[in-house]
Amino acid sequence: MPRMMTVTLAALVLGATASFAQDCAPSKWGADDTIGSANLVTPERTLEAAKLIKQGKSMPLGITIGPDTPAFPPRSLNLQVVQPNQQGGQKLTSFGYEGNYNDDILQTWIGIGSQLDGLGHLGEGGHYYNCLDEKEISAITGLTKLGTHDVPPLVGRAVIIDMAKHLGKEVMEAGEHFGSTEIKAAAEAQGVTMGEGDIILFHTGWTEGMLESDPMLWGSAEPGLTNEGAVYLASLNPMAVGADTWGLDAIPAAEGDKVFYGHVTLLKDNGIYILETMNVGPLLRDGVNEFMFVLGQPRIKGTVQAMVNPVALY
Repeated sequence: MPRMMTVTLAALVLGATASFAQDCAPSKWGADDTIGSANLVTPERTLEAAKLIKQGKSMPLGITIGPDTPAFPPRSLNLQVVQPNQQGGQKLTSFGYEGNYNDDILQTWIGIGSQLDGLGHLGEGGHYYNCLDEKEISAITGLTKLGTHDVPPLVGRAVIIDMAKHLGKEVMEAGEHFGSTEIKAAAEAQGVTMGEGDIILFHTGWTEGMLESDPMLWGSAEPGLTNEGAVYLASLNPMAVGADTWGLDAIPAAEGDKVFYGHVTLLKDNGIYILETMNVGPLLRDGVNEFMFVLGQPRIKGTVQAMVNPVALY
């Protein structure tokens, strides 16, 4: 299964790195803040989100991944299962019985499949969230600040806006995009409200419709958010924004838009987390577009991203 994205997309992304630096605005949570919108996790919001559990059901939002899962180049994954000290059928008699066990070795880039983008993922002009300089935080052994290990559990009210349904489609097309006008119209038509501290997720049909049937296309393009749409969502002060696509932003980008600039707007400028490849289709089919969202990510010190499987409780 191909894992490389198209040459055209790679060229666009490389071109985007030449964007000009802009003035950096300090965080509204203070000059020393490193967790951004995770500050919006409060006991009050957690208790309100818990009221959304009506049926006692849960559903995973993450997808299963493996070495064949398409990923942004040069990302890759390799898993080996080994049986240490058991060559030739040896048993571990030191256990007091004829023991045998498997262990696993994972060699991987973290940004594959369902993931949390931390605030140190994408910046501009050498700066990341809260004016942190790349020269100060981007150590090869791990981020010295903004690592996803420092993000507290993200718990709150989540909503799904079904953009595919709004457009009368099961699967949106590659590069098809939506901004504030389309988001507001879809939310109103579907009775969805978006408030401060919410996790806002979009359904485009892309992962369920394309990942297995056309993995090359799935990993080289996607429907998604416009630059203007990201600015609008940031104005709502959500805890996180995500979609059932691998990169949230529309690829190819809308005419006049910068590639992946929604990431810069959300992560760098506003400290809002991004959730990618959130498989929300099954929830919609179960009649759910509002639920309690719970995420506890792996706490590997200094990581930029995290492989995640958030849970929807409803």
